[in-house]
Amino acid sequence: MRMLLNWVLSAVALWLVAQIVPGVHVTSYGWALVAVVVIGFINATLGLFLKFITFPLTLFTLGLFWWVINALMLWLASAIVPGFAIEHFWQAFLAAILMSLTNLVVRRLTRSMTESERDY
Repeated sequence: MRMLLNWVLSAVALWLVAQIVPGVHVTSYGWALVAVVVIGFINATLGLFLKFITFPLTLFTLGLFWWVINALMLWLASAIVPGFAIEHFWQAFLAAILMSLTNLVVRRLTRSMTESERDY
């Protein structure tokens, strides 16, 4: 249940980021759901590989380089998903930062929600 909730909330986060960042476009909420699945798949495969290879650079930049990798993953996903588009890299970079922050908040909220359910 938590995975389904995270998927839906991540799609909401992507849709909100598309409303905030100029140059990031999601044509519908359905395409946001598809884009989140594609982003997750890309991050689990290519993103994991890139993060492993660039780990020394990530250490040197105190973790900031991961946002560059996440931006590249978002940009790649926008090339694959027809209803999701990012025009330029810097827009993908800003979207990656906002998605990271939004997902951090969402995960904290869903964790606290599921922890409070266990109390009953």
